[in-house]
Amino acid sequence: MIASRRLMFAVLAGFMTLGSAWADPCKDLAPTRGQSGKDVIWIPTPEPLIDKMLTAAKVTAQDRVFDLGAGDGIIAITAARKFGAQSVGIEFNPKMADYARCKVQEAGMTERVRIITGDIFVENFSSANVVTLYLLPDLNLRLRPTLLKMKPGTRVVSHAFTMGDWEPDETMSHEYARGYFWVVPAQVEGDWMFSGMEGGPMRVSLRQTYQNIGGMFTRASNTQPLVGARLRGEDISFQFITPDKNVHTFTGRVASDRITGTINSAGLQTPVEAKRL
Repeated sequence: MIASRRLMFAVLAGFMTLGSAWADPCKDLAPTRGQSGKDVIWIPTPEPLIDKMLTAAKVTAQDRVFDLGAGDGIIAITAARKFGAQSVGIEFNPKMADYARCKVQEAGMTERVRIITGDIFVENFSSANVVTLYLLPDLNLRLRPTLLKMKPGTRVVSHAFTMGDWEPDETMSHEYARGYFWVVPAQVEGDWMFSGMEGGPMRVSLRQTYQNIGGMFTRASNTQPLVGARLRGEDISFQFITPDKNVHTFTGRVASDRITGTINSAGLQTPVEAKRL
């Protein structure tokens, strides 16, 4: 009887141990909050803030999300599980990357999420539609030139830290945590010649500081400032007032050295095109 009870307890203990392993198969790889990494310490991003960041970036199943400094992989996993995106996390620490891969497998997201053990300043993430990061300010500034060279319209979200004087397009928060959102702007600085409107071509000189733009338009001998100029990724708009006091509204899209769009004048839509001079 005693031997039978000992055997029963041993079997139960084995099942309890096995059940515990099934409950958290990644436990042995789990990082410690505040542990040191290559350039940062590991502090997890709160899941409610992750949801707000990815919502601000309008992530969809058509997007490819790169998470720079992936940590435990939760942002890449959430982008795939909740928003349907294909995700890639880049993590320098091999043990942390192994943990993130374990969490990807645990979440059943191996077909949609890939974790790379690598350096964010070496790996190529130019195919991203969305870039997420939780890095220190100096690392954000080192990455900023690379981000600004990405395809206009690429969306960038950062937990906690900004991009210096590149002002965010939007901010979001959860309790004490804050996130920042940017859209990579097209490069429109310079002089453009618009053609297609009645009365002849129009020269537009644009000034640019990241997504903030302004400038002047010149037609014949008349030069006036643009009004309400706005740039969001590839989308550009502005208004100008001609000597007859009519307000004209231009909306269009930038494609390298061309801008195409329409001018709305008193309800009349006129297709126009501009070339960079």
